[in-house]
Amino acid sequence: MLVYGDAVRRETIAAKVDRIRRYLDEAGLRQLWIVAHGLLVAALIEAGELAQGIADRAFQARGRRDAPSPEADAAMAVTLALARLVGASWRDSWRDTEIATAPALDALARLEAVAASGEITIKLPEGFAHYALYPESYFEAALPLAGRNLTVIGIRSIGTTLAAMVAAAADAPCPVTVRPVGHPFGRELALADGTLGLSPDAELAIVDEGPGLSGSSIGATAEAAMRDGAEPRRVHVFPSHMNGPGPQAGERAKSFWRSAQIRFRSFDELALSTEDARHRLDHWVADLVGEPVAPIREISGGGWLSLRFTEARDWPPVHPWQERRKFLVETASGKWLMKFAGLGRIGLDKYERAKALAETGLVPRPLGFRHGFIVERWHGDARPLDPFGPYRPRLVTLLGEYLGFRAKNFPAGRDWGASSEDLFEMLRFNTEEEFGAEPARSLENWRPLLPRLGDGARRVVTDNRLQAWEWLLLPDGRILKTDAVDHHAAHDLVGCQDITWDIAGASVEFTLSPGEQRDLIEAVERVSGFAVDRAQIRYAALCYPAFQLGYYREATSSAVDSTDAARLRDAADRYGSVLHALLLSPDEPNPGPAN
Repeated sequence: MLVYGDAVRRETIAAKVDRIRRYLDEAGLRQLWIVAHGLLVAALIEAGELAQGIADRAFQARGRRDAPSPEADAAMAVTLALARLVGASWRDSWRDTEIATAPALDALARLEAVAASGEITIKLPEGFAHYALYPESYFEAALPLAGRNLTVIGIRSIGTTLAAMVAAAADAPCPVTVRPVGHPFGRELALADGTLGLSPDAELAIVDEGPGLSGSSIGATAEAAMRDGAEPRRVHVFPSHMNGPGPQAGERAKSFWRSAQIRFRSFDELALSTEDARHRLDHWVADLVGEPVAPIREISGGGWLSLRFTEARDWPPVHPWQERRKFLVETASGKWLMKFAGLGRIGLDKYERAKALAETGLVPRPLGFRHGFIVERWHGDARPLDPFGPYRPRLVTLLGEYLGFRAKNFPAGRDWGASSEDLFEMLRFNTEEEFGAEPARSLENWRPLLPRLGDGARRVVTDNRLQAWEWLLLPDGRILKTDAVDHHAAHDLVGCQDITWDIAGASVEFTLSPGEQRDLIEAVERVSGFAVDRAQIRYAALCYPAFQLGYYREATSSAVDSTDAARLRDAADRYGSVLHALLLSPDEPNPGPAN
């Protein structure tokens, strides 16, 4: 099934440099250490993306081969300077000192002298965006290597930033980065001169997130290093977990992982079990909610289900490894939810969006943002809303007003989500996987319309998570929409879409009648001030269940618990039934006039 995709965007070098400077300026104005530190990490991530984009631009210009370049070296120097700043902040918490930004600003000036203009392509660093992968964990993992003769290699994309943190901790020279190429399960390095140019007496650090299904990117880098004469016992690998490569790993990769020197520090060690109070997660929010009166409680991976549902039989399907990390902090002022939203600009933007959505009264009001986590009150007395109960008419009205608000207030860039062609390939592929070739061929009548659908789409920051269990009823009768800021930028191919994606989603999730869908559309148009394209709705009506079908089939295949697998399978079957009915219906959506 087609479900996942890489999020990429185009940015100018000048915009990146300006953003780095702005974050450094803002950090210098903050009195609270964790807030200032989070802004330094935001600047670091921007610099890492800048270095990745410049290196990849040079990589493409050389026919997809890696080699040194003045622009890439200057960008990496900026990233290393900021990594040293972040490391010093994490280690010292800036006790009674000013943030020493001068080296980073000097490095930025040198970069501007050699690469001040042009656009670059940025690949979203998924670990920073989704999986609470903190650069500080790589810094701490590398501290034992300080003083060694160490060469650091980062694997682009996210390995660019992480390699800088390793080099900063080990007091090593500026890292180099590589972009492995080839089949995902058989990556190779593409080096312009065929060698990494390693010093024969140097130790080597290979830095990336992962390993994934095969571990081939890290493996390819290690093999290239050993061809250069590196000894396996002198190769240190910095991964994002200790589980080793997945089931697609070859025997050579498995053998390498068994013998490699693994350097790893988990988020739990970094911010949960640490003895340093300044670094503990609950301490990050003490200024907002007070000191904890009970141990912090993690409710990720479905841990929240028992708190929301009285009976286990009512639990919705969850995909545990894709859930964001979230914690409950209990203080004298109540219980508070800390949910990971993303490091740096990703999380900061979501926090601003959460504040705007809270003005509607439909989304919980965020209390603050602390280094990747949005903080809000935990509504422990709320219960899932029965979508077919007495609140249904009000729910349909609120749905329309909510989607209209998003359509009006959250415009998105044209490259922030899957194109109409991308969605069609997903629709056709998932349909064929589930139902066979003939139903998939019946979708071809949409292909000629795809350019018009793409040109006519008014892309916004869609919700993409309108399932019934995301709607809560408070004791006073108020309705809350949860999980409202993450899924336009989730680890999947959809991204930001025309608001008709959410209209189709609401129609499927709440089994809206034709009259209810009409009322929903009218509310969206009234609040947003924009006409809703009926052809876009017909197209989204097919694509939405096809995507959800694929998502839940993939989740079922990776489920460990049999009960979880059964819930996921039931969800996939339901979306499959919706899609199948549309494919067979004599009223099947078809290309037609826009309105």
